Amino acid sequence: MDVTLHLAQDPEADELLGRSPLAALTGMLLDQQVPMEWAFKGPRTIADRLGAADLDAHEIAAQDPEAFAALLSEKPAVHRYPGSMAKRIQQLCQYLVEHYDGNAELVWKGVADGRELLRRLEELPGFGKQKAQIFLALLGKQLGVQPKGWREAAGAYGETKSHRSVADITGPESLAKVRAHKQEMKAAAKAAKAAGK
Repeated sequence: MDVTLHLAQDPEADELLGRSPLAALTGMLLDQQVPMEWAFKGPRTIADRLGAADLDAHEIAAQDPEAFAALLSEKPAVHRYPGSMAKRIQQLCQYLVEHYDGNAELVWKGVADGRELLRRLEELPGFGKQKAQIFLALLGKQLGVQPKGWREAAGAYGETKSHRSVADITGPESLAKVRAHKQEMKAAAKAAKAAGK
């Protein structure tokens, strides 16, 4: 894995995301209830605070939970909810150590079929179906991981020329289109909720 991503809109953070499978998974895990760029900058911030060039699942899994939560809580905090996200990141790393010898890339490396890859992603702590489908689409669209049936397994996120999620962001212009799509979806949901009252 060695590509250029544009998810954090920060060259150093994006460089790490493009070469580190664990950083990409961690950024995806953090991508909730905060701006996307903030979430995907998180892995670089964590690595810097650990004094490391990359994230290591074994090292993070072995961290003292309180110390790791404090590390994420330092200003600027890695997430709006640094304590709960520290716990989730450690759970993800512990799972990767137990099931994939700490190598995040083994979650998708050599997987022959999109449904199997989606199943593996959904088994990761903190990854529900939607997050798993978005990450699957990111793998297929930007990281060259394209097992048979990956687009179908990713659902709407796998569609070509769509601007639904982080999987479709390749720069500022596509970021603006994804933001616009998300605003439309929020407005539609709000209108549907109001109509249902």
